[in-house]
Amino acid sequence: MSIRDTTSYKQQLLAQRATLLSQLATLRGGPVGRAQASAAHYGDREPDSRAQMESERGLEFTLDARENAELDAIAAALQRIEAGVYGVCTDCGADIAEARLHAAPETVRCLACQDRLEHARR
Repeated sequence: MSIRDTTSYKQQLLAQRATLLSQLATLRGGPVGRAQASAAHYGDREPDSRAQMESERGLEFTLDARENAELDAIAAALQRIEAGVYGVCTDCGADIAEARLHAAPETVRCLACQDRLEHARR
């Protein structure tokens, strides 16, 4: 894919990153990680039960990991654009369909390779 072809994807990825960072700042109350925000939130109140507190903390860590993975995927896609390899499947080297890239611009695999990966995980 040429540099000219990637402009719209780059804009989409940058907008996606900006939206995610804005949402995270709003949810967390600033530029701190979810775990730090959770510790501040739960540190000042008496939990209903230890199990509930542990469950809520576990959820916070899971959400934090997912959000960080999203940001990492966006950063990696932007790096692939800069390297000139964006839109190429990392598994088989085939071009990734434009419809797939528009739906998920951070994707690294063509649909066939993604299907194989998901079936192998089952």
